[in-house]
Amino acid sequence: MRTVQFPQDFAWGAATAAYQIEGAYNEDGRGMSIWDTFSRIPGKVDNMDNGDVACDSYHLYHEDIALMKKLGITSYRFSIAWPRIFPEGTGELNAKGLEFYHAFVDALLENGIEPVCTLYHWDLPQSLQDSGGWENRDTAHAFAAYAETVFRSLGGKIKKWLTINEPWCVSFLSNYLGIHAPGNKDLQTAVTVAHHLLLAHGSAVRKFRELGLAGEIGYAPNVTWMEPYSGRKKDIEACKREIGWYVEWFMDPVFKGEYPSFLVKWFREKGAEVPIQKGDMELIHEKIDILGINYYSGALAKYDESAGLTACKPVEMGEDRTDIGWPIYPEGFYKVLSHINSRYGDIPVYITENGACYNDGPDNGIVADAKRIGYLHRHLLQLHRCISSGIPVKGYFAWSLLDNFEWSYGYSMRFGLVHVDYDTLARTPKDSFYWYQDVIATGEVES
Repeated sequence: MRTVQFPQDFAWGAATAAYQIEGAYNEDGRGMSIWDTFSRIPGKVDNMDNGDVACDSYHLYHEDIALMKKLGITSYRFSIAWPRIFPEGTGELNAKGLEFYHAFVDALLENGIEPVCTLYHWDLPQSLQDSGGWENRDTAHAFAAYAETVFRSLGGKIKKWLTINEPWCVSFLSNYLGIHAPGNKDLQTAVTVAHHLLLAHGSAVRKFRELGLAGEIGYAPNVTWMEPYSGRKKDIEACKREIGWYVEWFMDPVFKGEYPSFLVKWFREKGAEVPIQKGDMELIHEKIDILGINYYSGALAKYDESAGLTACKPVEMGEDRTDIGWPIYPEGFYKVLSHINSRYGDIPVYITENGACYNDGPDNGIVADAKRIGYLHRHLLQLHRCISSGIPVKGYFAWSLLDNFEWSYGYSMRFGLVHVDYDTLARTPKDSFYWYQDVIATGEVES
């Protein structure tokens, strides 16, 4: 049996997000978020599901940490719920919210698990949305103030920080395609939101530097890879636009201090302009220490003028798909990471999300999810290929530790290494949990 060996200091982890697992939506002073609101609008979330209880990790986190310990992970990526810290987004601090995260982080550290903290994983306080949300430039300032509060309180315990999770989803998926909260469908709104998210990110990074905290900070964009179906110029350019919509649009400003001109022109032709003010690009360009990357899927694709914003249409090639319908394209993992490395240099990369949706349930206490194991296996081989090519990949966080609230899909889609019975809240490790446990213990993956 041939195996590939990951570096000894490689960080093995798992990831979750506050709204998806915590529950306790109205306890201990937590304010309402846009997802509390959105999930109560008929037709927005499958089955009218919401995160009121979710996995109830707010109360069951010791049980979840015991599962992490059993799994053997050395790092855990979680997010802080902004409405737990500032119920109105700004103004009065909710001390009980900070107390909860202190207790949680302490429990992680006591179990030898490094906390990796995401400051924003989509649960914007509803009161800020009532004032325009991310379309309002003031929200970026509110985020910086929230970030400073968390830095000052938890900076002695947490050494790895991520500002914004998946800005593409927060802007375009939520405000152009309208699939996620708050559900707008306007390109200018989405472009404005994207810019203000990057401003919020840059403001938080600058504040982190000013405070002189030990540790590292970055953000976690989601990426994809579209391989041109043919050598036709239109196919190549369509794929470049689709990749750029995820990668260059959110990385060029951070790493180069400017937006990609080919997409600025493309969006301008469609009536959308970036609302840049003096000093914005310098702020967004604040140097970061680490780059989180979320990757799930990609495809072969070609030009089709009717195929949405970028005129890029995936081509069906008989590929396997996960239960959520996403094509399985591990080669895209290697290609997009190579593209990012060649364009932005040797920034240390952490794979902050990668995983697969399969809706297998328990049978006599066993969850046989062989397809998830196959997905993880193939993607880890591509990740090892990246490391062998000199790309500084420092860690991997499987999405997700637990089955959880999957946004607009509600509880109908399961990504967890651990099955959650949403009626009893019972946790059952899946076969993939034990497979990943072995990978972590040995640092090896069969090739």
